Amino acid sequence: MVNEQTLAGRTALITGGSRGLGLAMANGFAAAGADVVIVSRKYDKCIEAAEAVAERHGVKTWAFGCNVSSWDECTDLAADAERTTGGIDILVNNAGLSPLYPSLADIGEDLYDKVFAVNTKGPFRLTSLLGTAMAGRGYGSVINVSSIESIYPSSTALPYAAAKAGLNVLTQGFAAALGPDVRVNAILAGAFLTDVADAWDMQKFNVMADRSIVMQRAGEPDEIVGAAIFFASEASRYATGALLRIDGGVIGGIV
Repeated sequence: MVNEQTLAGRTALITGGSRGLGLAMANGFAAAGADVVIVSRKYDKCIEAAEAVAERHGVKTWAFGCNVSSWDECTDLAADAERTTGGIDILVNNAGLSPLYPSLADIGEDLYDKVFAVNTKGPFRLTSLLGTAMAGRGYGSVINVSSIESIYPSSTALPYAAAKAGLNVLTQGFAAALGPDVRVNAILAGAFLTDVADAWDMQKFNVMADRSIVMQRAGEPDEIVGAAIFFASEASRYATGALLRIDGGVIGGIV
């Protein structure tokens, strides 16, 4: 029986790949046989993560520093990654930003623009370049890590929710633009216990989870990996433009 979820012979590039959900996916892809490119703003952290993934799984890894809010840095990243690896087969637009703010009226233009730059502009530029290269080779998969906030927005993360809703639109638009050979799908992530959770009031979160999440808890980072491998592999060969919730069963939004 053919293992449709193997990623052997494929090369995956993951933004925000040095920690949290990105690092969990990097390890999951490597365990499935993929070579991995780890990207984040902090190049030294990318090197550490890439070396650890290579040692653990015996695959090739590369590290690149890139601030995905920069159009020019995304342009350079796409060119450098294609040249260095010989071609990217899987792109995971995982880097995200959701700054705290005291009130909606206190949100400044710089914060608003930065949130959209990281969550929407960067994925647009990278998908435009790497997706086009994939289409030229006749194969590819793009996975956008969106958020449950994109369909159940809360007042405490409204610019982020709007930016991720834009990412959902890009997912479906690029699926049409790059198909049929390149598939573009999105994971709408709920609350996960990454380093971001260190700033949470866990007592308050647990009360909310009991009321608003079917599974009554946050997810562990490795619980996103199965969905990511599904979209990256031939197991999802008839799925494109899909928005898949991995959120523990959010009911009517997180408030």
